[in-house]
Amino acid sequence: MLPDEAVETAVEVLQTEAESILALKPRIDAQFLAAIELIYQSRGKTVVTGMGKSGLIGKKIAATLASTGTPAFFVHPGEAGHGDLGMITRDDVIISISNSGETDEIIQLIPFFKRFGVSLISLVGNINSTLARAAMVAIDISVEKEACPLGIVPTSSTTAAAAMGDAIAVVLLKKRGFKQDDFACLHPDGSLGRRLLIKVKDIMATGDALPYVSPTTKLMEAVIEISSKRLGLAIVIDAQRRLLGIVTDGDLRRGLQTWGKDLYDREVSQVMTVNPRTISEDELAAKALSIMEKHSITSLLVPDADGTVKGIIHIHDILKKGIV
Repeated sequence: MLPDEAVETAVEVLQTEAESILALKPRIDAQFLAAIELIYQSRGKTVVTGMGKSGLIGKKIAATLASTGTPAFFVHPGEAGHGDLGMITRDDVIISISNSGETDEIIQLIPFFKRFGVSLISLVGNINSTLARAAMVAIDISVEKEACPLGIVPTSSTTAAAAMGDAIAVVLLKKRGFKQDDFACLHPDGSLGRRLLIKVKDIMATGDALPYVSPTTKLMEAVIEISSKRLGLAIVIDAQRRLLGIVTDGDLRRGLQTWGKDLYDREVSQVMTVNPRTISEDELAAKALSIMEKHSITSLLVPDADGTVKGIIHIHDILKKGIV
């Protein structure tokens, strides 16, 4: 195959599949809304099933539903008849996916669904099929043609099924008032979850890790304290341990420009930065990172209500947590 022919074929596939998705727009109708209500009003879970390629799409739909506030899981129709039906309760809603609507493994489950009064929604490519007729709600996901030149490989049809599944999930998401924070709670190990769940107090340095000096401490001693604690600064406190300021690497460089080698005989009070930037321990670490980036600094102090320093949050600790 020549490069031009490969490009032409790929573009045709994308065009065909895009048209298949757009053809679904008129099918967002009463049947679609009925399916939404069945799932929304359900006291159980949404169980998705499908065979072959439809099953792979079903797993994706179940995962999308589960991660956006609709408890859901996938059941393989072949395994269902060998014990996995025990996972399904009367309160559940079934979404069965079949392009033909005549998939044997799914058709064999219909008597069970009927017997136990389980609500059945079908996503089918044949609205007159056995599965469509047996379902309480049947959503037409038929396509004019598959994207493959043979016209038999599931391509456009699986794309249409996935798109309709996304439409169902997103409508339910909005109907439930599902927010960004809710998504983060379900994805604590994802980057969004880390940004929205990890607070300053979860990763700040505390206790013996904090470098303290007094305003009368000599700069040489302060440098030793800064180096030993490896936070890039020293906290300047008074006798009641209240915050007076900080000494940073930048303060030391500016001090060298002013006093040269005599710097290290000076007291901390002569070079410290007063009114350093702070943040509450209950703020998100992502906010701390934003403040650091805005002011081109690498650390923020975390004070108590009485002005004593409880911790330090450093940019390296934020980045190590993957909060970007």
